[in-house]
Amino acid sequence: MQSPIKKVVIAGGGTAGWMAAALLKKVLAENIEIELVESEEIGIVGVGEATIPPIQIFNQYMGLDEKEFLRETHATIKLAIKFENWRVAGESYYHTFGAPGAQLGFCPFQHYYLHAKSLGLEASLWDFDLNYLAAEAGKFNIIKTPNPVYEMQYAYHFDSALYGKYLRKLAERAGVVRTEGMIAEVLLNPITGAVDALQMKDGKRIHGDLFIDCTGIRSLLMRKTLGIAYESWSHLLPANSALAVPTERFEKTLPYTRSIAHKVGWQWRIPLTHRNGNGLVYSSDYLSDDAAYDVLMSNLDSKPLAEPRKISFETGRTTKQWHKNVVAIGLSSGFLEPLESTSIHLIQSGIVRLLKMFPNQGISDALITSYNAESKTEFETIRDFIVLHYHVNERDDSDFWRDMRNLTIPDRLAEKIALFRATGAVFNDSNDIFRDASWLQVMLGQGITPKDYHPAVKVGTDQALLGAMQQILQAKQQPLSQMLSHDEFLKRYTGA
Repeated sequence: MQSPIKKVVIAGGGTAGWMAAALLKKVLAENIEIELVESEEIGIVGVGEATIPPIQIFNQYMGLDEKEFLRETHATIKLAIKFENWRVAGESYYHTFGAPGAQLGFCPFQHYYLHAKSLGLEASLWDFDLNYLAAEAGKFNIIKTPNPVYEMQYAYHFDSALYGKYLRKLAERAGVVRTEGMIAEVLLNPITGAVDALQMKDGKRIHGDLFIDCTGIRSLLMRKTLGIAYESWSHLLPANSALAVPTERFEKTLPYTRSIAHKVGWQWRIPLTHRNGNGLVYSSDYLSDDAAYDVLMSNLDSKPLAEPRKISFETGRTTKQWHKNVVAIGLSSGFLEPLESTSIHLIQSGIVRLLKMFPNQGISDALITSYNAESKTEFETIRDFIVLHYHVNERDDSDFWRDMRNLTIPDRLAEKIALFRATGAVFNDSNDIFRDASWLQVMLGQGITPKDYHPAVKVGTDQALLGAMQQILQAKQQPLSQMLSHDEFLKRYTGA
């Protein structure tokens, strides 16, 4: 396979295909020919409407105008996810994109916070988080400041189908060739076993040097043709079904995603400017489709615009995401339920990883091995973060939650929980997309209270520490008065 890469063929469109096409063309320009094959007859899953902050990097690199992007995709701002009923029914907490507190000394903020709590501090961790304060107030504004105290990271909720169309327009304008049609067969080289061409139903053959599988859960090239095995994680994440339904736009557009736990599984609520996205993720081993329908439809906050659509899946990943001359991007590479809005990010990171390791003069085993190792770690750390939400619960109202509490969890996750419970410390794993602040918020929110904290926090007097805490609380409140309501911000910023 040591021959120069002159043409990349992308099988499948949607968000994954057009993100891949747009970024590859932007980076590689005229050096590589790019052709995308898709059929209007094949639908897309299209439930990934919430994102995490790195999407801004993608958009900025693509040269997207944020105002135009927001208008084109009916997007809203996302500051956080609000988790409701996850530890126990009736309780909630936020996982925000912010970092609570401020730098006070040698060790991370949570150690100072835990010591201050022992001294009588009444504020919660989230009171020190500007993202949380703005989310609770329903406010937003873009803050341009080098001061980390006022940093407010954000992402978006958007219509993923419209995002794909938006990127398609940009990609075709840049020179990506789009071919409409159904793939009848994937033709392999009889000697190397690599993909030679896509045989179309209309008789056309599309040849390429490198193929990107964006065919979704079908995984037409990677799994169906090349026979790469699928590693199931259903023993850790048993949810295998989702019902998705759009509803009318809610009267107030919240700047965060809602994740509402029910007796079996959980419900998402995602606000867009033209409608709301809603869905229920559940396990058919614990809940029938009819019962899931009743749970979802009785827990909507606005009028449904269609009948719910069922999506079946198996959580896990292909054991290789690059094999021979095929790279799987998006759902063809694996599936993780959208609890932490990572679906679109995994598309982005897969494309960026491919570009960093792009085989200019030919595909090598070393490149493939490195790509697969990074992909594996990234998938597993996200999986563990999702398992954390389920496993550390105190609900006793169904077999589902009791069984999730009694899971035998991966060693890395067990060690992470044990370390935090004992010492209040959080350490990042390589290729973990979630920062320490993310793990901190979810572990505290799910009810894990550390037994100890770092001794460095006792340097100085108790009064000085409590005084510093009050100063941070006041500083975090200051920007709120300069913010607009979320709806007013969107109206003024986009001119919509």
